Amino acid sequence: MASLTKAMCVVFIAAVLVAAVAPAAEAAVGCGTVISYLAPCLPYVSNRGPLGNCCGGVQGLYGAAKSTADRQAICGCLKSLIGSYSGINTGKAAGLPKQCGLNIPYKISPSTNCATVR
Repeated sequence: MASLTKAMCVVFIAAVLVAAVAPAAEAAVGCGTVISYLAPCLPYVSNRGPLGNCCGGVQGLYGAAKSTADRQAICGCLKSLIGSYSGINTGKAAGLPKQCGLNIPYKISPSTNCATVR
């Protein structure tokens, strides 16, 4: 439990740093929002637990992405979060949308070019 709390702190700090240095955009969805929606997914993508309530968060985040700017901002946050925490199983993270019955217009990966997301 302590390592999960530590991991969440690392993810939160990384998201705050990304939000602080990211250029201002028209996006209404910030990294804090992404973290809030996806917090239930952390045990699953870090191989520490079941899928659980993760799909509710994934679907909520999908619904919050109303514009191209939102989708690009979410992509950037996901990319940064995956790259900043070595305990994340990138295969599981990339598979979350499909696992939750969604089709998103980009791959969740540290190598995704978020500028091309529409």
